[in-house]
Amino acid sequence: MTILTFTIILIISAFLAGLLGSLTGLGGGVVVIPILTLCFHVDFHYAIGAALIASIATSSGSASAYVKEGITNIRLGMFLEIATTIGAVGGAIIALWMPTNIIAVIFGAVLVFTALMQQRRTTDHVNVVGSNMARKLKLYGTYPTKDGEKSYQLTNVFGGFSVMLSAGILSGLLGIGSGALKVLAMDAAMKVPFKVSTTTSNFMIGVTAVASAVVYLQRGYIDPGIAFPIMIGVLGGSLFGAKLLKRLNVKVLRKIFVFAILLVAINMIYNGIMGKF
Repeated sequence: MTILTFTIILIISAFLAGLLGSLTGLGGGVVVIPILTLCFHVDFHYAIGAALIASIATSSGSASAYVKEGITNIRLGMFLEIATTIGAVGGAIIALWMPTNIIAVIFGAVLVFTALMQQRRTTDHVNVVGSNMARKLKLYGTYPTKDGEKSYQLTNVFGGFSVMLSAGILSGLLGIGSGALKVLAMDAAMKVPFKVSTTTSNFMIGVTAVASAVVYLQRGYIDPGIAFPIMIGVLGGSLFGAKLLKRLNVKVLRKIFVFAILLVAINMIYNGIMGKF
């Protein structure tokens, strides 16, 4: 395979990864890492480094559009980024010393969890009574709907912050945006409306990934020949996905995505246990 062919394949794969990451709030790393490790046999650490760049591109591309539309809760995202950034740095340091086969097994387990999370309820929370902590931090907000601006409140700030810390660790350890955990923290724990939690997750992914990427960059695990094509493809896919989100019914997409992710997860866990990484 020539370098040009390899680069084109990476860009196309990354475009699809960015599209899915934008539509689901998961980040492109969930797709990028299996492609690089299973299809192209790239070293896991280099794959993680490239996936972190992909996550940054996904967040930068889709988050800007969501912020412009007024869906993202910027104040909430910046508050929770404190937890994810601390966790991301710690996770990246752990990953540099952990055997790659163990990372692969953990990655597969996280993919299973991600697939299960895609089946979560997608209706908005109603009649949520906000907590005093959320009120003091001014984390309430509004988002646009077909019927105009809709206000919302949220609760369980400490619980959401704790889950975000775990999401940051997984992001640094596995090179993924940990969007499933981020959405879990906001949607399930803090009772944030679904669209707000998904778009705010996209907003946060980039900052979390940057914190981890610095560690990988210092250790030389970000290869420009791999990372740059992926960054270009993911950025294009995330921008396209952001435009589709308001018009597309993603239920069918999620079902297909869940099936594919489960197959990849089983493959990753098997190869990790067999020591093929």
